[in-house]
Amino acid sequence: MATRMFPEMPTASSLLTAYASVSAFVMLVRTMFEQLVPLRLQNNAINLVKHYWKSSELIIDIEEKDGYNPNEMFNAAEVFLATKINQDSKRLRITKSLKEKHINIKLAESEEIVDSFEGVKVTWKYRSQQQKQLSANGFVPEKKYLELKFDNKKIGIIKDSYLPFIIEKAEEIKIQKKAAQLHNLRSQESGPFSYKQTVDLNHPSTFETLAMDQKLKKEIMDDLDRFVKRKDYYERVGKAWKRGYLLYGPPGTGKSSLIAAMANHLKFDVFDLQLMNVKDDSSLKDIILETSNRSILVIEDIDCSIMPDRKEPSSSSESRRDDPKFTLSGLLNFIDGLWSCCGDERIIVFTTNHKERLDPALLRPGRMDMHINMSYLTMDGFKTLAANYLNIHDDHRRFREIKQLIKSKKVTPAEVAEELMKSDNVEVALEGLVKFLKRKRARDDEDSE
Repeated sequence: MATRMFPEMPTASSLLTAYASVSAFVMLVRTMFEQLVPLRLQNNAINLVKHYWKSSELIIDIEEKDGYNPNEMFNAAEVFLATKINQDSKRLRITKSLKEKHINIKLAESEEIVDSFEGVKVTWKYRSQQQKQLSANGFVPEKKYLELKFDNKKIGIIKDSYLPFIIEKAEEIKIQKKAAQLHNLRSQESGPFSYKQTVDLNHPSTFETLAMDQKLKKEIMDDLDRFVKRKDYYERVGKAWKRGYLLYGPPGTGKSSLIAAMANHLKFDVFDLQLMNVKDDSSLKDIILETSNRSILVIEDIDCSIMPDRKEPSSSSESRRDDPKFTLSGLLNFIDGLWSCCGDERIIVFTTNHKERLDPALLRPGRMDMHINMSYLTMDGFKTLAANYLNIHDDHRRFREIKQLIKSKKVTPAEVAEELMKSDNVEVALEGLVKFLKRKRARDDEDSE
């Protein structure tokens, strides 16, 4: 019997009836909400309810476009989140453009990734929505964005540290994936083409394969690595973020291979400038302005180029009409003058077979900071060639004789490499090299007599 203190419990049938009535009411409200309320208002209402239901969470939408312009924060986040994808992911997207060598893996619709930064838990989710308004060409645009969710008390850490960290990491990833390119800089007067022609730099040269002294090789690598890490240093001392290298030595000693190794090591583009094609200082300025940051500007065989003195070009009637009219002072101004500040993280490389022929103004520190003597082949360099071409990584009975022959007569890495390529058989190749070196010594002895 029911009492005032203990009222009679409802029956199971009455509970089911009440549940069914409430469920039907909720379904009716949900159906009316979905059919009568526009999609955008639905999303706003849902987000509003979520906001007040769980007020400690903050959601940031990072849209793909900022008006008509790409949103770099969205692109950086996509690159960064690709490194966070793991075996728990349920749905992903794969993209690859024609020019890309790598496959890109990205989040698919509604896929979530949980990350943490300085103890703050964050959740990322990829979203997309069809827009109601048609574009000018009748296409229904799709709004794509990344949803970033975290504790709203941590907004300072996210804004000031986490998002800049993502941009920095994304840039590092892009540099690692980047394929270096070779640009041929042209003067506008040299033909009906643009200032530069571009191809991928597929040169296989690396510091591991360079046939040069190991100590010198390490010095160059250390100098390059130190240069790219010193942006703040260059700003603090008030210098343009650039560095100059002079590669000098006889032909065939690997100057071009070293440039390719530098580009592959740093993932820098290479801009090749032929001074013979430059009409005047104004053309030189236009050409060099076509170069980009994180690049190597190369002027090969500068001793063979037309290099006027630092005065204005001669106006004598003897000079031909089609002779270049640029001045050495114009070139120097682009190396360390005001125009040298137009860009960051740039390397300038001059090569020459005859260092003694160059104007001293080109060689001082601040213009050519490191002078690298590309000498004749040493035993260190030969061992690198033997490893590259014949897969010899240990000592060989022929090495002692070859060492004496290399020390007694000057021979370039290119000459020795050509001999090693003549046979895949180690013994045959080394025997041919010994004969070549002996013939070269005998020929040089005859010439000296």
